[in-house]
Amino acid sequence: MPIEDDQIYDIIVIGGGPVGLFAGFYGCMRGLRTKVIEALEELGGALTAIYPEKYIYDIAGFPRVLAKDYVTAAVEQAAQMGCEFTVKTAVQSVTRTDDGIFVLETTTGTHYSRTIIISAGIGAFEPKRLDVPGIERFEGGGGVHYFAKRIEDFRDRDVLIVGGGDSAVDWANTLAPLARSVRLVHRSKFRAHEHAISQMEIGGVQLHYPDYAVKEVHGTERLEAVTFHHLKEGHEQTVDANELIVAIGFLADLGPLKTWGLEVERNTIRVDPITMATNIDGVYGCGDVVTYQAKFKLIATGVAEAITAVNHCAIYINPSVRLDPGHSTNIMEKRERAVV
Repeated sequence: MPIEDDQIYDIIVIGGGPVGLFAGFYGCMRGLRTKVIEALEELGGALTAIYPEKYIYDIAGFPRVLAKDYVTAAVEQAAQMGCEFTVKTAVQSVTRTDDGIFVLETTTGTHYSRTIIISAGIGAFEPKRLDVPGIERFEGGGGVHYFAKRIEDFRDRDVLIVGGGDSAVDWANTLAPLARSVRLVHRSKFRAHEHAISQMEIGGVQLHYPDYAVKEVHGTERLEAVTFHHLKEGHEQTVDANELIVAIGFLADLGPLKTWGLEVERNTIRVDPITMATNIDGVYGCGDVVTYQAKFKLIATGVAEAITAVNHCAIYINPSVRLDPGHSTNIMEKRERAVV
């Protein structure tokens, strides 16, 4: 059965995180019919699912912005250009017809596109669990958090954070002004931005690192205290803790993406850094899911990769168009003249 033209998109973006949303916006701004497909119930990726109320500091033009507010603006930006969204839909397989149209089989139906941009973040993610006896009894509302979504839940509470990456340090800085106390326990050196570490050191956060780890958790129906110890010297300390935030990373899985014939390297997809092309013609990538030499996993670089990917989708679809359409003002003026 032939595929009707109105069923075929120019670009389908797999992944509705901040970078995928920008790819959707930019694709539509270039005049390409674009759809974003997201597996989760809401758009925004990790910003929505993990830390909607955490501040982001490295977005151009924003001194700081709440993750959920940034997502709201990104969705609005894409929607105003006509980008379409499909949520609660996981792409399971991709094939191609004889005339070059991609067929995406998903959990909710079949989608068709001339090109694909993969912007799946870290793929399906599951938080790494803290290996402490009895901790599971405090998960799910008892004071142990792997996803800390509402900062008000920590107001006037004694908070202990485990981890030393950007997420742990950012949570320490976010909660320090409103919690009764904030402690951070970490096994080694911090892996966060230098400015964030400096802010934490002068912001009243009590630091226990390196070589410290949680040993025991205490409480009846809810968490009441935590014991941590020095891994080399053995001494330990028990402190009041109503809330324990575990920020030691995620177990990521590309899922079905690994079966599509893409060049996968350490749970990421290798792309050409000049074009963002994968090893499959017509399939591009951007954001945390891709890798290349000197790759930086930041939203700021991800949106630049999205622009590159979209522009190369444009010339893949129609080799006669310009790769560089100019500034956004020029693009919009051309769109408006075309409408008239």
